[in-house]
Amino acid sequence: MAGEIGNAITIPPVFVGHGGGPCFFMEDTGMMKGMGRGSAVARWFQGLMDEYYTDDERAAIKAVVVVSAHWEHKANTVGVYRVDGPNSLLFDYSGFPPHTYQLTYPAPGDPALADRILDLLDAHGLAGEAVSDRGLDHGVFVPLKLMLPEAELPVVQVSLLGSLDAEAHLELGEALAPLADEGVLIVGSGFVTHGSSKKAQTEAFEGWLTTTLSDECASADHRKAALIDWESAPFARRAHIREEHLLPVHVVAGAAGYIPAERIQDYVWNMGRSAGSMASYLFRRS
Repeated sequence: MAGEIGNAITIPPVFVGHGGGPCFFMEDTGMMKGMGRGSAVARWFQGLMDEYYTDDERAAIKAVVVVSAHWEHKANTVGVYRVDGPNSLLFDYSGFPPHTYQLTYPAPGDPALADRILDLLDAHGLAGEAVSDRGLDHGVFVPLKLMLPEAELPVVQVSLLGSLDAEAHLELGEALAPLADEGVLIVGSGFVTHGSSKKAQTEAFEGWLTTTLSDECASADHRKAALIDWESAPFARRAHIREEHLLPVHVVAGAAGYIPAERIQDYVWNMGRSAGSMASYLFRRS
C-alpha cells in the first residue's frame, strides 16, 4: 500500500504555496483576486488532506511540523518553537483588514516532539535551539486553518537558517526525515516564486523546479545537486530576490529522501507586472 514501510505508515511530506498574507480569509477581489475566501485555491486547500492522503495516512498523523518562509533564526542555528499548551499566533503581516488580526488557531504545542527534533538536529550535526516566545507565523496558521481546521493536532514550527544556504536546508530536511515514519506530517510553506518575475519568467522557473522535483529518471544525487545549484535555473534571481520562500522546498525534498514529487497545485497569481507561482508538491514513496 502507498505510504507504508513494513507495518508503519509513512506520512508523505508536502510543500505548499501559502498565498499572500491572510488572503484566504479576505474577499476574493482586488489584489487578492483568485486567492480570497471561496476561491478555487482556498477550496483546494480545504480539500487537500482528503484528496491527497489516504484514510490510513490521515488516521496515522499524530502531529504537524511546519517549516515556514517567515522564520529565519540564527545564521547556523535552527530554531524550534517549543511550547506547552496552545500555540500563540504571530500576525506578521500589515495593512490587512482588522478581522484578519483576530484569526485563531489554538492547536497545542508538543514539547516532546520539539525535543525529538532538537535531538535529530544534533544527531545530524546541526545546531538547534528551543524558542518559546514567538508564536506560529502566517506561513503556518493560514494554510493549516484550511487544511486542518479543527486545530486538534499538535503543531511545532521549525525555522529556516539565517544563512539561507541551500545545502544546509537540504540537510535540515534530511535530519527531520525520520519524523515521517513517526506519525508526523512535515509541511514546507513558502512560494515557488516570490520576486519580480513576469509571468513567462515565473512559468520558466516553476517548470524547472517541477521537472527537477518530479523527474522519475533522475537519481536522488542528481536532484539534490540541482537543488543546491538552484541559482542556475532560468530567471532564478527574478523569481527569488531572496530565497527564503524557496528553501522550504529544499527542506521537504530532503525530508522525503529526494524521491520524485507530484505537483498538486499549479496556480499562478498575477500581480500586475509580476506573477507568483503557488505550485505545491507532494512526496509519496511508491
